[in-house]
Amino acid sequence: MKAAVIVFPGSNCDHDAYHVFRHILDVSVDFVWHKEKEVGKYDLILIPGGFSYGDYLRTGAIARFSPVMESVIVEAKKGKPVFGICNGFQILIESGLLPGSLIINEHVRFLSQNVTLEVENSDSMYTKSLMKGQKLTMPIAHKQGNFIADEETLNQIEGEGQVAFRYTDSEDGNPNGSMNRIAGILNNDKNVLGMMPHPERAAESLLGSQDGLQIFTSILGTA
Repeated sequence: MKAAVIVFPGSNCDHDAYHVFRHILDVSVDFVWHKEKEVGKYDLILIPGGFSYGDYLRTGAIARFSPVMESVIVEAKKGKPVFGICNGFQILIESGLLPGSLIINEHVRFLSQNVTLEVENSDSMYTKSLMKGQKLTMPIAHKQGNFIADEETLNQIEGEGQVAFRYTDSEDGNPNGSMNRIAGILNNDKNVLGMMPHPERAAESLLGSQDGLQIFTSILGTA
């Protein structure tokens, strides 16, 4: 099994993801620069968090046109696992691989804090080792993480079981104001996942939580 971590100008969570694959899970992994044009040799593609191209336009909108994304889209449509975290989630939406939009947080602030997620769908390659309703703790670090969609799209996401994770239903449980408390979604074929929280930053005990590691081990069991 071989993983690719895509690196854009401004990516800053690429080494975190690489560390999880290589040093915690002992998985073969390469950094792949955004100007590369082919990722077909990889079994799993991860698009990490950060500020691709400085987020100077709409977040992820410029990165969507990087040469590597053409191959990422092709591989995703073949059914290959493609996983986007934070800025990577934004890029997947801009690329058309995931529905909806991500806009500025409800209170127009950059948020850096731990959140509690609830597993909504345990029937995907990313969540099969989890249980529906299970609570996971991991950090967020974003300003544009407020998930929105029109009524038709939202109904489809909910009806097709595409919601993977929700922020918990509590007073502080939906920090960015996302519709239906959505924290992570799948495509219709369930091989593409985007999520705003950072599982790679909750993958070993010294970080305060190992809950995120379960997402990675779940993928590796099917990739």
